[in-house]
Amino acid sequence: MDSIESDLHQPILQTKPATVPEPVSSALEDVLSNTELSYLQRLKSATWLELNTLFRLAAPAVVVYLLNNVTSMSTQIFCGHLGNLELAAASLGNNGIQIFAYGLMLGMGSAVETLCGQAYGAHRYDMLGVYLQRSTILLMATGVLVMFIYIFSKPLLLLLGESTSIASAAAIFVYGLIPQIFAYAANFPIQKFLQAQSIVAPSSYISAATLVVHLLLSWVVIYKLGWGLLGASLMLSFSWWIIVVAQFVYILMSEKCKTTWTGFSMQAFSGLWDFLKLSTASAVMLCLETWYYQILVLIAGLLENAEIALDALSICMTISGWVFMIAVGFNAAASVRVSNELGAGHPKSAAFSVVVVTLSSTIIAVICAILVLVLRHVLSYAFTSGTTVADAVSELSPYLAVSIILNGIQPVLSGVAVGCGWQAFVAYVNVGCYYVIGVPVGAVLGFKFGLGAKGIWSGMIGGTFIQTLILLWVTFRTDWKKEVETSKKRVDKWADAGGQALSKD
Repeated sequence: MDSIESDLHQPILQTKPATVPEPVSSALEDVLSNTELSYLQRLKSATWLELNTLFRLAAPAVVVYLLNNVTSMSTQIFCGHLGNLELAAASLGNNGIQIFAYGLMLGMGSAVETLCGQAYGAHRYDMLGVYLQRSTILLMATGVLVMFIYIFSKPLLLLLGESTSIASAAAIFVYGLIPQIFAYAANFPIQKFLQAQSIVAPSSYISAATLVVHLLLSWVVIYKLGWGLLGASLMLSFSWWIIVVAQFVYILMSEKCKTTWTGFSMQAFSGLWDFLKLSTASAVMLCLETWYYQILVLIAGLLENAEIALDALSICMTISGWVFMIAVGFNAAASVRVSNELGAGHPKSAAFSVVVVTLSSTIIAVICAILVLVLRHVLSYAFTSGTTVADAVSELSPYLAVSIILNGIQPVLSGVAVGCGWQAFVAYVNVGCYYVIGVPVGAVLGFKFGLGAKGIWSGMIGGTFIQTLILLWVTFRTDWKKEVETSKKRVDKWADAGGQALSKD
C-alpha cells in the first residue's frame, strides 16, 4: 500500500496518467502555512487559489442542480397551463409527495459524499466504487418502501385535510412519479461518486441534453397526445432515468474513473449494516431540511381559499427551489472541498475553504433576493395567467427574499457538515430549530392569529434563522486539526470494514 500511495503522489511518472486520479493539491495549504509571506499576501494568494478551485467545482454543480430543477419545474408549468386545479395538483405532487423521496434519497446518498470525498483525499481510490454500490443497494431497497407512500397518496392527502378534488388530481400525478423513486436511488450515489473526484462537468452536459428532450416530449405527451397529469409525471420519470443511464455509461467509459470504478463487486454486500446507520443519519439530517419548507405547502392546503393560497405558495416555493439549487451546487462544492482537504491532511485549507464558499454563496443569494423583490409583480405569470394568484405572490415576495438569503448560507454549512461527517449532530439541530420552533410557531401565527400563509412562513423563517446561527457558531469554532485526525480514522475504519478492492493487484 505504501508503494501505491508513493506512486500516487507522482502522477507525472505514470505511463497512463489519464487513468490515475489526480491527488488533492497541497498548494493552498502551502500558501496558508508560508510565514515568509505577509498576512495580506497569504490571504490574496489563498483566495485566488480557492476561488479558482471552488468555481470549477461549483459552477458545473450549480448547472446540474438548476437544470434538474428546471426539468421538474417545466412539468409544473406545463400542468399549470392546463388549469388552476392541475397546477395545484402538480404542485402538491411535486412539493408535497415527490419531495419526500427526493429528500430521503439525497440524504441517504450523502453518506457516499462523506466517505468517497475523504477516501479520495486520502488516496484510497479503490473504495469509491464499493461505496457507490453499497449506497445504491440500500437506496433501491428503501425505494420499494417509499413506493407504497406513492401508491396510497390519495388517502394520505385526504387524511392531511386536502380537498377531494386536489387530492384526487395530485394522486394521478404521483402515480406517474413511481419510476422516478428508483431513478433517484441510482442517481444520487452516482452523482456523489463523481463529485468526490471533482468530475462535475459531464453531469451538466447530460442534464442540459435531457432538459431539451424532456421539454419536447412533454409538450407532445401533454398537449398533442392529451395524456394530462399522468403523462406529464411519466415523462418526468423517464427524463430522470435518461440522466442515470447516461452518467453510468460515462463512468464505464471514462478514463478518469478506471481506478475508482473497477466493476461490480460482492464487497458491496459487506458492511451494509454500518453503512445503513451512516446513511440513516445522513438521511435524517438532509430530509429534515428538504421537507421543512414543503410542510408549508401542505399546511397551506388547510387554509381558507386553499386553492389560491396553495397556488401562490407553490409558485414561491418553486422559485425558491430554483434559486436554492445554486446554494445546493455550493453545498456540493463545500462538501467536496472540505472532505478532500481533510482526507489529504490539510486543516488550514479545509477551514479557508469554508469561509470562501460561505461568502460566495451568500453574495449570490443576496443578489437573487433583490431580483425577486424587483420582479415581484410579474413572477407568477410564468406559471399562470390569473391576476388573483399574481397579487398573492407579490405579497409573499418579501418572505421569499428573506428565505433565499438564509438558504444561500444554510445549505453551504450543511455541505461542510457532510464533508466532516457531522450528520448526526446537525440532525438534532434541525429537529429543534425546524420542528420544535419553526413549524409550531408558523402554525400558531397562521391559524391562531389569522396571518395565513404569511404567518406560517414567518415561523419557518425564524426556525431557519436560528439553525443557521447555530451552524455558523459551530463551524467557525471547529478544531480543523482534530477533524483531520477524525477523517483519517474514519477512512481506515471503512476501508478495513469493506476490504481492499485493489489489494489483489
